Amino acid sequence: MTRWLTTCRTTREASSAILLGAVLLIAVLALSGCHTSRARRIVIGSKNFTEQIVLAELLAQQIEARTGLPVERRFNLGGTLICQQALRAGEIDLYVEYTGTALTAVLGQPPSRNPAEVYARVKIAYAARFGFELTEPLGFNNTFAMVIRSEDARQGKLRAISDIVPFAPRWRAGFGYEFMERPDGFRGWIETYQLRFAEAPRIMDLGLIYRALKDKQVDIVAGNSTDGMIAALDLIALEDDRHYFPPYEAVPVVRRETLERHPALRDALRALGGRLSAEEMRRLNYAVDGEHRDVPQVVREFRRAKGL
Repeated sequence: MTRWLTTCRTTREASSAILLGAVLLIAVLALSGCHTSRARRIVIGSKNFTEQIVLAELLAQQIEARTGLPVERRFNLGGTLICQQALRAGEIDLYVEYTGTALTAVLGQPPSRNPAEVYARVKIAYAARFGFELTEPLGFNNTFAMVIRSEDARQGKLRAISDIVPFAPRWRAGFGYEFMERPDGFRGWIETYQLRFAEAPRIMDLGLIYRALKDKQVDIVAGNSTDGMIAALDLIALEDDRHYFPPYEAVPVVRRETLERHPALRDALRALGGRLSAEEMRRLNYAVDGEHRDVPQVVREFRRAKGL
């Protein structure tokens, strides 16, 4: 009986060991498969507004068409610092950033008005500090646009930001959180132009600012110069006549190790360099925001028209 119990116990232990070994083997194979799958695919991120989603989809379609690599889309992540952190953590492989934003909001460096200088400073610093590479700029500068209603511009003969100084004490302003906090944003802007408003600015979602302006909930907002809804809603972007805002050229930022792992990726992104003007970006944004069209279809039509 004792020998039988010992034999049973040994058999059970052996079976348990075999089962445990099988489970561990399956787990290792699964993890290996996940690692291999992650190593083969490209993950693209974006910030949380229309233009970023359009640009991210443009990168995704370009990479799929030129390299055959599978692309995972992680769009609408949030603001600049969230995308930057996701890139540093390896959760995404690339996203589109703006050179002036990278220089001031990420690197904390003083602004410059020279586009080539800003691009060079960001390119060098990103490579040294983060192991990121900037590819060629896409071709347009998306600077901040201080936007008012066309009727107010006509009545007050307002063309530039300097023109609104006497009107500002009666106006309500509406800005996104990032504009209020970043070093090239609200504080420096009001100091440069010596502006004072009727009350503290309202912090608003970027998707709501133009409608709030049109509905007279606020009198001035900080938008983007490539937003298609500015003209569609009969709004006016004021000239930055004191040249406060630095250049914000749109450029893909990629993890260096991703480029090393997939050499074909570099040529696919290089082919997009200089291919997208500010006017074309406005039209793409309006197709999505104003005409409520599908982003992938809008991008496919653009790539076809550009021979990409």
